[in-house]
Amino acid sequence: MNLWPQSQQMLSADEGARAGAPAPERANGGVKPLPEDVIALIPMRNTVLFPGVIAPVTIGREKSVAAAQDAAKRERQVGFLLQRDPTRDTVGPDDLHWVGTVGQIARYVTAPDGAHHLVVQGQSRFRVLEFLDGWPFLAARVAMVEEVQESGAELEARFMQLKQQSAAAIELLPNAPEGLAAVVQGIDSPGALADMVANFLDVKPEQKQELLEAFSVRARLDKVLTLLGNRVEILKLSKEIGDQTRKAFDERQREHVLREQMRQIQKELGEGEDTAAEIEELKKALDDAGMPEDVAKHANRELKRLQRMQEGGGEYGMLRTFLEWLTELPWKAEQAKPIDIAGARKVLDDDHFGLEKVKRRILEYLAVRKLNPDGKSPILCFVGPPGVGKTSLGQSIARATGRKFQRVALGGLHDEAEIRGHRRTYIGALPGNIIQAIWRAETRAGVLMLDEIDKVGAGGFQGDPSSALLEVLDPEQNSKFRDNYLGVDFDLSKMMFIATANVLDTIPGPLRDRMEVIQLPGYTEEEKLEIARRYLVKRQLEANGLKPEQASLSDAALSAIVRDYTREAGVRNLEREIGSVLRNVAMRIAEGKAQSVAVDAADLQPILGARRFESESALMTGVPGVATGLAWTPVGGDILFIEATKVPGTGKLILTGQLGEVMKESAQAALTLTKGRLAEAFEKSDVHIHVPAGATPKDGPSAGVAMYLALVSLLTGKPVRSDVAMTGEISLRGLVLPIGGVKEKVLAALRAGIRTVMLPRRNEKDLEDVPAEARAKLEFLLLEKVEDAVHCAIPEFQEGVSADSGARQRTALG
Repeated sequence: MNLWPQSQQMLSADEGARAGAPAPERANGGVKPLPEDVIALIPMRNTVLFPGVIAPVTIGREKSVAAAQDAAKRERQVGFLLQRDPTRDTVGPDDLHWVGTVGQIARYVTAPDGAHHLVVQGQSRFRVLEFLDGWPFLAARVAMVEEVQESGAELEARFMQLKQQSAAAIELLPNAPEGLAAVVQGIDSPGALADMVANFLDVKPEQKQELLEAFSVRARLDKVLTLLGNRVEILKLSKEIGDQTRKAFDERQREHVLREQMRQIQKELGEGEDTAAEIEELKKALDDAGMPEDVAKHANRELKRLQRMQEGGGEYGMLRTFLEWLTELPWKAEQAKPIDIAGARKVLDDDHFGLEKVKRRILEYLAVRKLNPDGKSPILCFVGPPGVGKTSLGQSIARATGRKFQRVALGGLHDEAEIRGHRRTYIGALPGNIIQAIWRAETRAGVLMLDEIDKVGAGGFQGDPSSALLEVLDPEQNSKFRDNYLGVDFDLSKMMFIATANVLDTIPGPLRDRMEVIQLPGYTEEEKLEIARRYLVKRQLEANGLKPEQASLSDAALSAIVRDYTREAGVRNLEREIGSVLRNVAMRIAEGKAQSVAVDAADLQPILGARRFESESALMTGVPGVATGLAWTPVGGDILFIEATKVPGTGKLILTGQLGEVMKESAQAALTLTKGRLAEAFEKSDVHIHVPAGATPKDGPSAGVAMYLALVSLLTGKPVRSDVAMTGEISLRGLVLPIGGVKEKVLAALRAGIRTVMLPRRNEKDLEDVPAEARAKLEFLLLEKVEDAVHCAIPEFQEGVSADSGARQRTALG
């Protein structure tokens, strides 16, 4: 809403005729001159000319043109009157206001299109006395209205107030003519200022006519002030609203303009897409996806929202991506594949050597699924040291069951959104890893491996991923798994989940309770040799670009690598060493030094270097005070050396080797038990027990027997047999208590060259888990009391150190 439109815009509207009016002849020959008190009149449709104002006027009616031409030719003034009805083309005295303004035509221009343009300067007001006939234009006898000069404080106050309001109005105008403020402030006549302001006021023509007819300067000032005050208030309110609106919408308009420009640029580059066709294609994909009814309803509702959005809007891309995810997920029920138990058994046997318990469990699952296709899938958790084949076993299960395989790495995961997905309100939101894996597999009845589930990070401000996995791994809940990104239920009950872990201790109890744990202990030397023959050598031949006829490793070479260059529960390092040997062979063949190479045990040292492992127990237990214990670690079993010595002192116990609280208590119990039987040996000595290596923390309730034997060996001066290893906890009564990890410890003893293993009698049942070939190579002594261990590990202890003390020792120890 403008307070004072530009003068060109206002006054160009007061032309006399509409477009298409015939142009009159310009010659004024034969027109009698007007008397001195008579002037020619030009009717104005919507504009009022004020005295002192210079304004452009466009005319077109025949009488108006004739009046203007006559006045211009005779250099006379012309009068301008406002029509009562602006729509009438032919007007008479009754159609005009009788008060107008006399103006002088300063310029007359005829345009090529026939329009007549005048530049007129208003002179003074006049009043029509009577209209006269006899001229080809309107003419009237008029009386000039002289400006009455008034003065006084009230008039001066109105004059100053009008100037102030005019300045305020000009500041509020967005398109005020340049220099208008200076012109207004330079007027020193109250009547002239009122006429100037009235000329620019954005009010109706009738209101301007009232101002023109206000001959009293004071009355005119009052009316102008009233109208101007109203317009200023409206302008202020309009500006305030405009500022608020502009502030709120400027950023959005800017983004809209930029996106529109981008769209046009893409269109020019031929990169634009037909939005309607895309939405129709998306609708068809939603219809064909086979979604459940509630999911389809939600998707169609979101599609309708998408259709109402601008393509360049920020939410448009997010919503479209969401709908694309829905269309690409496997919603349809899949036809069950026939299950071949014999074929699955063959696949498992071909891919993995040993692991009979695991294979039997998989075949049991397939048999149940064959008889009950709608049953729930089990949640298996393979627990074992690195390199024993947990991940590859999952791939074999997928092959055996004819399913697609996907793997999700959980190691170091600390954000719940990685499992459940991010909510769509976040920029860059995506579904969680579970839904993404199913999307990659293109089936909801595949095999999904959750690798390293024991290494999931602890919960924090980003949520607890372990708790999020509860819903995934619960057969009673995962049929309606809800991903935060999708916001709808998805059925995971047909998916076969397999988790892997190195240890169970770090898996939360509720999560561990939902899984069927299957232990995968380490391999024996014979199993490693067979695995190397069947799989590792072949895989490394292919990796190093060798053919079977170009390189071969004898069984003796493979056994030497297993025995002398690796000591692990799995076969990962074994495969690396085989790869090192075959790379050396590949280099010799590539250099042309040989066509084929057969590697034997004697050829390993130049290639792999000196042997890295040997029978440590034979070296370290050849002196009194040293016993070989067995320990369980997350990467398999291991041997542990317990060293004891005594120094002059007062009978204190010194422990080193970063022992945990449980092992410290075992050492104290062993010392107390020994003191109870050989008290005089400790009267003037301190006992120091050390467990190498000192930089490795150690703990666990299975070192009591080894510590007791080390102390007995120290006091008797007789070494413990180097081919004997032991495990078991002791009580102060001398009883040997059961322990865990028997299979891992036994296999560690076999790898270390041990011949005899001493175990608690109550662990006899655990020997069934030890492979038969390992049991055949080892002698087992089952202990009920510590005396049984002493008789086996220190056969010479009866000879004693002295005759009298030896007798007491024989009596005390057995």
